[in-house]
Amino acid sequence: MDVVVAERIQLQLENGVTSEFPRGITGKEVVEALFPEKAAAAVGVELNGVIYDLSRPLQESGRLRILTFEDEEGRQIFWHSAAHLMAEALEALYPGIKFAIGPPIEQGFYYDVELPEGVTLSAEDLPRIEDKMRELAARDVPFERLEVSWEDAVRYYREQCPNPYKLEILHELRGQPITFYRQGNFVDLCRGTHVPSTGMLRYPKLLSIAGAYWRGDSRNPMLTRIYGICFPEQEQLEEFLRLRQEADRRDHRKLGRELELFLLTPAVGPGLPIWLPNGTVVRRTLEAFLRREQLKRGYQEVITPHIGNLQLYKTSGHYPYYADSQFPPMRLDEHEEYLLKPMNCPHHHQIYAAKPRSYRELPLRLAEFGTVYRYEQSGELNGLVRVRGFTQDDAHIYCTPEQLKEEIKAVVDLTQYVFRIFGMPVDIRLSFRDENESKYGGDRALWERAQREIQEVADELGLEYTIGIGEAAFYGPKIDFIVRDALGRRWQLGTVQVDYVMPERFGLEYIGPDGQPHRPVIIHRAPFGSLERFIGILIEHYAGNFPFWLAPVQAVVLPITDAQHEAAYQLAERLQEAGYRVQTDVRSERLQRKIAEAEHRKIPFLLILGRKELQTGTIAVRQHGVGDLGSRSLEELLRWFAELNVPGAERSHAG
Repeated sequence: MDVVVAERIQLQLENGVTSEFPRGITGKEVVEALFPEKAAAAVGVELNGVIYDLSRPLQESGRLRILTFEDEEGRQIFWHSAAHLMAEALEALYPGIKFAIGPPIEQGFYYDVELPEGVTLSAEDLPRIEDKMRELAARDVPFERLEVSWEDAVRYYREQCPNPYKLEILHELRGQPITFYRQGNFVDLCRGTHVPSTGMLRYPKLLSIAGAYWRGDSRNPMLTRIYGICFPEQEQLEEFLRLRQEADRRDHRKLGRELELFLLTPAVGPGLPIWLPNGTVVRRTLEAFLRREQLKRGYQEVITPHIGNLQLYKTSGHYPYYADSQFPPMRLDEHEEYLLKPMNCPHHHQIYAAKPRSYRELPLRLAEFGTVYRYEQSGELNGLVRVRGFTQDDAHIYCTPEQLKEEIKAVVDLTQYVFRIFGMPVDIRLSFRDENESKYGGDRALWERAQREIQEVADELGLEYTIGIGEAAFYGPKIDFIVRDALGRRWQLGTVQVDYVMPERFGLEYIGPDGQPHRPVIIHRAPFGSLERFIGILIEHYAGNFPFWLAPVQAVVLPITDAQHEAAYQLAERLQEAGYRVQTDVRSERLQRKIAEAEHRKIPFLLILGRKELQTGTIAVRQHGVGDLGSRSLEELLRWFAELNVPGAERSHAG
């Protein structure tokens, strides 16, 4: 009698071991068999870059990761599930409510809902909804994935649970697999993934309520958006609330006003910041820091216009791909249309194409602090971190395919150096394409080559990374640098993109050693990303206490009486001649009030001159946040300032 052997799959696990399993084994069964210590905390698995519920059968061999709340992907699963739990609570409390979308976000989740007629919600209602969420979580019912036909899904939202928002989403999903998720009596259209059961979602906190137009379009209905967060443990929730309170204290919009760094005014327009003198110093100092590094590393600086012919962006693909996020084109006459520049790269490609290029000129590294414009929805604008006009520390490297990997390594080194200067730990994500062909330009084979080269570089450099499927730009895969600030918050900042698409679109060439034309490869890179966003993050990272080299005003000289005014002016002039940003405060205010005001302005050093200091030829030094440091001679002070005035020499205390 023949023995039928079940089909097997090979799974390469996180510990480096490859194990064989029956095809169709679930992620839950793998975890319980090999990692029982993770069984209670596991929220999903990632197989070959695709995330699955623990209950789903695994059908292919590949690399398997077990996801918990400690992983970024695990937190997204957790918070997406909590959005469904909140929706279940809302449906129980407000029958007739209609649900739009409820995604996880960087910290937590939200759900956009249409409330029943006559019902309004305010912050006072949130504790009641939280109580219902905790009651439902205590029932510990499983999340069930339901595969349905498109027709059945449409019938459900037309007849059983009328919902125009879900029907609009389904209209866009025609021809694609459709899934619902059910927990208890609640059912929702959803791609997933979700935690195994509601019992994991025991510690929710609803944070705020806002209005939001359906799909961010003011022509659509206004919905109610409820924000929340949830944690596996009470201690984690308490720590989050503590950090949230600290984040409010560090809010860059509040500190920006207090420290007179930038101005946002409706007279100019939302999302269009004006840099005040103090903020301009910070920005120019950051630019000078990066400019010096770029010059050392062979970059050439260029300047390009703020607008360009619309056809330029049609050639690049930016206009059709990102038309919804751009300002409307400007028609100057019946033949010409112009666009506020959404990206710098098409302009740089014109510089490359302006004359014949030889392989001997490559790599060519063009850098620009270039201002670009995006029409962000008004509800998405947020101080400096989400604006409509911003400046990128942009550069484009044109190189031969043989040079590509070494150039990527050099850019990774520069980006990591930048974030080390600011004391910000970095997580790395390789952002690859998904199967949605409409999202990407160019030849699929070149995409696969670029993704392979990026991953090889990451492995050769020994980088720890995750892979984000579907996170690529439309013209190429990228390495994203996700930094953590002093509060542990994660911000996606620097990026390195490999691009085989634009050389084809713009017909870029170089003459190789064989005398024949060849296509260059382009690397797009921006360590800071947006200067506006980066400075907004830095303000909160430092709580406004910029390190000495970056502070708008580095020191203030305070004479105690009129008798020390002349000496104060001479000291300030000597320090200014040495290159330091120093002010003199000779107002007829009490010394203690001047000190208090300077502390409020977060000025690193106060230099106090009284009768004793004039007699001894010394300076009484007071450091912000530290206090009196005793007396120093001018020579000692200059030596100390010189040591502190180097990027990275000082780690400013965190507020």
